[in-house]
Amino acid sequence: MSPSLILHGGAGAQDPTLRDVRLQGLRRAFDAAWTILQHGGAALDAAVRAVVELENEPVFNAGVGSCLTEDGDVEMDASVMEGTTFRVGAVGAVRTVRNPVLLAKALLETERHVFLVGDGADRFARTQGFPVAMREELRTERQLQRWRVAQTKGEPGTVGAVALDKTGHLAAATSTGGIFNKQSGRIGDSPIIGAGTYADDTLGASSATGQGEAIIRTMLTRTAV
Repeated sequence: MSPSLILHGGAGAQDPTLRDVRLQGLRRAFDAAWTILQHGGAALDAAVRAVVELENEPVFNAGVGSCLTEDGDVEMDASVMEGTTFRVGAVGAVRTVRNPVLLAKALLETERHVFLVGDGADRFARTQGFPVAMREELRTERQLQRWRVAQTKGEPGTVGAVALDKTGHLAAATSTGGIFNKQSGRIGDSPIIGAGTYADDTLGASSATGQGEAIIRTMLTRTAV
């Protein structure tokens, strides 16, 4: 079967001065994930690799460069799902991990719990050997400046990937910093299976971006698939 791959860099207001940089970031993420699929790698590994690349790009609202809460902190959400056995992993309100999608994948691989949030998610990261990411490492000057002037025009929110590998298996991965100036502790759709992320080998796979509260109400990705 021929592999397939789709990425998104988030809905929301777009700063035209960053358009080319974002396109380059998406291209790098696509190339990294596509190489995995072309060499017979698993859809889950490809989807996660793409999202890791986007989390590492400060111009996207995920990982480094995530938008800030009303308290000026970074709280990140992510989830992964593979469509063969419906294994999932999700984390919410993560503060000390550079790549929350990797933490979600690590949780998936434990096959014990499927969703950890806040301090529990950060403690799980320590047990898994994830290095501590300091607040200053995750907050970019661009996001800090937006927070200082309390802009509310919106931010490209969420990054995601869906992949189909050569064996016909599907996977999806989603990561976000949430909405700008959100209340601390707010969880959006991105880490919620069936809302922000869904994969089923017999039907399809989806990663959402948009207004999280509305996406949760409609369980958008599962409904769409």
